[in-house]
Amino acid sequence: MGLLNEFSEDYVNMENIAKWFSKGEGYMKLMTEYRCAMMEVETKLNVLNAEFSLQYDRNPFEQIETRLKNPISIIEKMCRKNIDISLENMEKEIFDIAGIRVVCSFKEDIYMLADMLTAQDDISLIERKDYIEFPKKNGYRSLHLILDVPIFLSNCKKYMKVEVQFRTIAMDFWASLEHKLKYKKEISNAEEISARLKNCADTLAVMDNEMQEIRHEIDLAGEL
Repeated sequence: MGLLNEFSEDYVNMENIAKWFSKGEGYMKLMTEYRCAMMEVETKLNVLNAEFSLQYDRNPFEQIETRLKNPISIIEKMCRKNIDISLENMEKEIFDIAGIRVVCSFKEDIYMLADMLTAQDDISLIERKDYIEFPKKNGYRSLHLILDVPIFLSNCKKYMKVEVQFRTIAMDFWASLEHKLKYKKEISNAEEISARLKNCADTLAVMDNEMQEIRHEIDLAGEL
């Protein structure tokens, strides 16, 4: 039986459940394991970055950030998906608790890094969603990977799921602003704003392609 079923009706409040849930020893242990998994992936990416920098004298990514999904967001997502709330279900059904965002200068570097990362023999690719080639309706672009990553504990090896999002600088700029604007309340012209944001996303995508072509021309000129 999931934890949600143990609460009386007057206690079934999202925030209260999240606070209660996050104070449990099992939850804190699981979050530590997710942190370890993020460190494993971050280390792998930094090694690839250093190797590429030495070999080609440039870095394939500009920035890397990690984050753990907060308890309220986890509970809300489980409720939206009609998943009974338990640690077992949380670990089994929610794939984006541990998240890493990798910001690259160029679109082709996104695919190169993703391919090199998933080619490593201790990582399993669970899911791949390419919102760069197939953007969301609102214009959102990013490459999402769900990875199964091994962590080595004192008494065992355990696989944990980590979501890695790859974006260009332009994609990340748009996504950050769109996220902030989306949660503004009482917008009378919401459809117009959405259309303008979509146009901005399309314009930035054109810019990404143009900057990549310019880099190719510069690289080619340097080889002559």
